[in-house]
Amino acid sequence: MTTELPPEIAHFVDREDETAQVFEGLGEWTAPNRAFPVVLWGPAGLGRTELAHRIARTWCARTGGRVLTADLDRFRLRGRLDVGDVLGHLLTSLGVETLAARLDDRSRQYWRKTGDEPLILVLDNAKYGSEVTPLLPPSGAAVVILVSRGPLPDLADGTALEIALSSFPESVSLELLGLLVRDRRLAADPTAARELVRLCSGLPAALRAAGAWLRRNPLLPLSRLTAGLSAQFGEKGIAEVEPFWDETYKELRPASALLYRLLAGVPDISLTREAAAALLGLGDEACDDALQELNGAGFLDIRDLVHRENGRVRLPEWLGDHARRRARLDAADGELAEAQLRFVRWVLYQGQLADRFAAGPRLTLAEDVLEREGAPDALLENPAEAPDPAVAEARKLRAAQWLYEERHTLFACVRLAHARGWDDEAWQLSEPVWTFFLDHPHQTDVTEVFRTANESAVRAGNNIPAIVRTHCQLARSLWQSGRTEEAGDALRHAAAGAHMLGDSTRDAKLRASVVEFRGTLNGVRGDWPSAVQDFEECRGLHRAIPNPYGEMLLTYRLGEARLKLGDPESAVELLSLAHSVAVAQGRARMTGRTGLALGQALRLVGRSAEARGFVEASLEAARARSSDLGAAGALDVLAQVADDEGNMTEAEEHRDAAEALRRRHGLA
Repeated sequence: MTTELPPEIAHFVDREDETAQVFEGLGEWTAPNRAFPVVLWGPAGLGRTELAHRIARTWCARTGGRVLTADLDRFRLRGRLDVGDVLGHLLTSLGVETLAARLDDRSRQYWRKTGDEPLILVLDNAKYGSEVTPLLPPSGAAVVILVSRGPLPDLADGTALEIALSSFPESVSLELLGLLVRDRRLAADPTAARELVRLCSGLPAALRAAGAWLRRNPLLPLSRLTAGLSAQFGEKGIAEVEPFWDETYKELRPASALLYRLLAGVPDISLTREAAAALLGLGDEACDDALQELNGAGFLDIRDLVHRENGRVRLPEWLGDHARRRARLDAADGELAEAQLRFVRWVLYQGQLADRFAAGPRLTLAEDVLEREGAPDALLENPAEAPDPAVAEARKLRAAQWLYEERHTLFACVRLAHARGWDDEAWQLSEPVWTFFLDHPHQTDVTEVFRTANESAVRAGNNIPAIVRTHCQLARSLWQSGRTEEAGDALRHAAAGAHMLGDSTRDAKLRASVVEFRGTLNGVRGDWPSAVQDFEECRGLHRAIPNPYGEMLLTYRLGEARLKLGDPESAVELLSLAHSVAVAQGRARMTGRTGLALGQALRLVGRSAEARGFVEASLEAARARSSDLGAAGALDVLAQVADDEGNMTEAEEHRDAAEALRRRHGLA
């Protein structure tokens, strides 16, 4: 058999799934006069060419077909592929001594020569589907493996498979590194070994560079080697692939190159299409063009954006340092800071919309951010503008889901704003985070987010209401995680600030809120008599303002406290009132919370049938808001109702479901 493949590399790992996809497709291929084309794509350094060669060798061994290769970059003149020269190269490899002079005649020569051949053709560095179409053999026994930086959409009708390569997981990275160096240091210090492969981000080229680094320094400990390699990668990149990445980058249009640099400068989060447009700041059409070009260059994979509603995109980890290096060389003064501020304010604006739509009118301190230009809004609609109550409720739930989906973006923007000294934006972002937190009280990182927002409010120094509010937020997240002493300290700071507030209605509501938080903390500590006193005082403050929502909330708090004190009859009366007001006010979350508490109280006074309806409605609402822990609480009460009714099987099912939800959050 004839093969033009170079010698096989010494160590090849993983890629079993990708290889299986190709061979499965080949086994099912039935076109008699059309080759089986496969596209392997991704940026340089992922082992695309090595995988193509491995597939070609295996198929060659199975079929006996000859293997031809061509690096298309060798046949480009000023970026344009000379198809005639490529055909000449392939025909010469096939044994043709006299080449036709004209392109169409040379094409016919190629078709005659390959029409019934079990040929395996590997074409490296393909850029466009249109340039490789003339190179496809007219034989169903042929396979063409195209290696490309990005997908080849203009070959879509003729592509049998299109496989985007990804980086290696940690286990595979450790396996490859162990094969490359067979070094005792890796087994002796597994923690340092894992840190080394994490530094390589699962990129085969980086792992091979790390292996060479280890071989050159046999006496140094892994920790020292990792530090040196980190500096090397950060400053100069991976020598084997950096020139290829630079070449790809330099071919980008200015807006695409700008987006590439900016994506490396945002926090470590994925972005929706609208968020990417906000970061770029040139409008949604310019952003779409840039995303498509980065996808074609292999720098981004936009399939999630294309195929999933609210899909997301992020710069692969191994390209982040390269984008930052290009930013050091190419970025205009203030480019990143301007984009980050624009992005933070866009997120704040969207967060305020989602907060208002999900929670309804409530006490907020931040002024509305002006609508941000240069990017479309998130897909949220105002419930108040819906004539149908069911549509309005669906819009509220969609807003709550947006807060859940974008929680990491909100958290990251609080941290970014604080780090940049944008203190007003940092504490203002805590308000939409708060609405999210009420549905997801055990979300990791949220305490640190509230602490950061509080530090920004204090650092700003001239907004007492913001200082009071963020201390209260921090206190709630602290006691939610069992840190009641720290929560008490935060509330003492909030109370001290409350004495400095003015006489406005907003300040009166904020003072009442501090009393409510104090009562809730007393309840968490088990001091329910003191909690009742605080809640009674707070309800009186809300009546005096007047604040119907606050009065309803404190009626609910008092009902819960009465339950804890063993007085379910009083609790039923209080919670029935709170629930009816929550329904009348259109407060979706409070309707669910009051309904659940009312269901608990009704069960305790022997009215289980009535309790079931309220608790099931609360469960449905929690699920609609993606509140796993709220759903778990409702399932607990449904299990108790089922016990009362003698339905032990149903009770066990509810308890198992509740535990599974808690286990998902590490709370089982």
